[in-house]
Amino acid sequence: MAFFNEYTKELIATGILFILLILLRIISTKLVRRYAKSSHSIEHRTNLVIKYIHLFINILVVTALIIIWGVQTKDIFIALSSITTVVGVAMFAQWSILSNITSGIILFFSFPFKIGDVIKIHDKDFPIEAEIEDIGAFHVYLKTNDGEKIIYPNNLLLQKGISIMKNHFDDKEFVD
Repeated sequence: MAFFNEYTKELIATGILFILLILLRIISTKLVRRYAKSSHSIEHRTNLVIKYIHLFINILVVTALIIIWGVQTKDIFIALSSITTVVGVAMFAQWSILSNITSGIILFFSFPFKIGDVIKIHDKDFPIEAEIEDIGAFHVYLKTNDGEKIIYPNNLLLQKGISIMKNHFDDKEFVD
């Protein structure tokens, strides 16, 4: 009973924070789904962006809990600097993964092309003209006219020039 009397403010603030967490997750999920529906985005890409947003919200809530329960500010900075250093070294080794995830999120919200579009990637060494079969968190899956399947990293799509071509089936004449 002494615990509840001593930490009443912290317990109330924690309860309010958890209610806020639930509300933020519901609201963010609805907003992303509404945006995805208006831009005709596919379901697994929408779920991926929702996961990233929920992860960010959870990190903010954990930080708020640490502050609510009175961890000293200097201890928080020491822990965060240590974690940032370790994550920074690990991410430096894996920068392409982080770059592809970030590019996947940018492609989701900017939505320059969609599945079924035929695109031309302007790369002077390896130009590619192919149809988009799927857009994932890390890669875009392409299929050429020859049936060749290409897995192309998202970060390169943002670095290279892209042309969206007319659908090849529209301008072909079919004869018996």
